[in-house]
Amino acid sequence: MGIAVLGACAVWTLISATARTGRPEGVLLAVLAVAAGYACGRIGGALVPLGASCLVGCGGLGIALLAPGSVPAPDTLAPLGRSGATAALLALSAGALCCAAWSARRGELRVGLHLAGAGVVVVAAVTGSGAGVAACTAVVLCSLAAARMRRRALGLAGLGLGTALMVAVSLALAQGVLPSGLADTLEGRITRHRLQLWHEALRLAKSDPVLGVGPGRFGELDTSLVATAPPDGKPHSAVLQVAAEQGAIGLFLLAAAYCWVLYVLWRSARSTPVVLSAGAALTAVAVLATVGNALSFTSVTAGVGLLAGMATAEPLAEEPPHDEAAAPERVRDGR
Repeated sequence: MGIAVLGACAVWTLISATARTGRPEGVLLAVLAVAAGYACGRIGGALVPLGASCLVGCGGLGIALLAPGSVPAPDTLAPLGRSGATAALLALSAGALCCAAWSARRGELRVGLHLAGAGVVVVAAVTGSGAGVAACTAVVLCSLAAARMRRRALGLAGLGLGTALMVAVSLALAQGVLPSGLADTLEGRITRHRLQLWHEALRLAKSDPVLGVGPGRFGELDTSLVATAPPDGKPHSAVLQVAAEQGAIGLFLLAAAYCWVLYVLWRSARSTPVVLSAGAALTAVAVLATVGNALSFTSVTAGVGLLAGMATAEPLAEEPPHDEAAAPERVRDGR
């Protein structure tokens, strides 16, 4: 199923690019990064689940702090541009460390790794990433709450519903159908310039709802940009960018990819706390991508694949005593 979904995303990108003389390289690189990360995560999660999770958590934290392409600008508080990538990397790091905590056998090591995950929140605050603080806090709290969750389907359904609600609010804001008071409040957080980009992306999506204007062509066709805010060719919303550049079919495939991730998490042989910790981190990235361009960074898309792969791997060694919350064998076999 994963091969079919990711393959369809790549094929449709090529079709849309051919029909509209677009540039599919960025989307193809993102698909390749997710697929490669997922494969590596499955291997690492099967061999050394604790070590692989710790490595991904520390690696994501290091990239967020040291990579110049991910460090947010000092005056950027909203998850726009590079700050969105930093927040996404920090959320993935916190999720990986929480997964490592639930993979540990010793109670003191589990507590220490959860404290390390909480420390990512402090790092986000020090770097000035407000979105990172909110995302990492949500991930750590969801991980702690997952200890009492016995039905992972309810938790994953809640995460999916939260993402769908965020997408619906962003689309309603772009269309201008929200109540004036709520719209003014959200516009203050989103910024007027980004809202102009969303309006333009929506206009382009309506102009060609099937094929879109072509991958990578939003910056060429956008007429709403102002001189005070130089464009980077992105509408800073994964949903609206795909809708504008690849049409309704591309948007459907993007939603199918997210639903596939939730599905494989539900079927995972890992314990429920591990699954829900990873699901919370991936949902945080999805929310950030809804209001920013986090998925435009290869480090983020590769991290998404790594975390999803580790959370769905079947470890060669036995898990800690949470197997009662793992997906039953009959569910994983489709029976």
